[in-house]
Amino acid sequence: MGMMVRAGFVRIFIGIESPNVDSLDECNKVQNKDRDLVAAVKKIQNQGLEVMGGFIVGFDNDSPSIFKAQIDFVQKSGIVTAMVGLLNAPRGTRLYQRLKDENRLLDTFSGDNTDLSLNFILRMDKDALMKGYIEVLNSIYSPRQYYDRVKLFLKEYRPPKRKLVSNLKFYQVFGGINILLTMGFKEKGRWQYWRFLFTTLFKDPHSMPLSIELAVYGHHFRKVTQEYQRKYLQTSIQ
Repeated sequence: MGMMVRAGFVRIFIGIESPNVDSLDECNKVQNKDRDLVAAVKKIQNQGLEVMGGFIVGFDNDSPSIFKAQIDFVQKSGIVTAMVGLLNAPRGTRLYQRLKDENRLLDTFSGDNTDLSLNFILRMDKDALMKGYIEVLNSIYSPRQYYDRVKLFLKEYRPPKRKLVSNLKFYQVFGGINILLTMGFKEKGRWQYWRFLFTTLFKDPHSMPLSIELAVYGHHFRKVTQEYQRKYLQTSIQ
């Protein structure tokens, strides 16, 4: 990890998948078992790397409690970019073959595990899975929860000192003003945004550029979540 940081890496993607041990067994993610995953994430953050986490819901061993468990894990770990998707079975995988043998396969996998499509018959009620999935996204990317998670991440993050670029470009200034107007005045979570910025300014001003960058990520993820929710509601009405 130290060599990666010295080489210029700043982020890594890790497939954590699930805090449910039985689900980890199901997908053969044995390397994630028998360890404190939250502590492992924090150790990586301490080395100066931001962890982007991949999570899946919809395993056969998932019960309705999995949604709260996923939310709690994401919050406690300080994983800012938590990519949560629905389980699907791509052709050629062991999961695909198992579901085929069990006569549970449906349509071909679209290739996007966030488009609310499923290509197999679930053990869990499908409506419960979809509702729970949207609940997870709404929760972890709500302004309050998201900014709390960014603050937790920044508390653990130990990046190397890098040379700051002093000459700002016009597009950077324009982009900064646009961010301020959009997130500081137009977005519903604007009060949490201002509170987050002032907290960062007074407690850790050196992390302000990264804080603004991560705040923009949060705005993007909220827009994406709103689109998923609209699609879910349209599907439910049909």
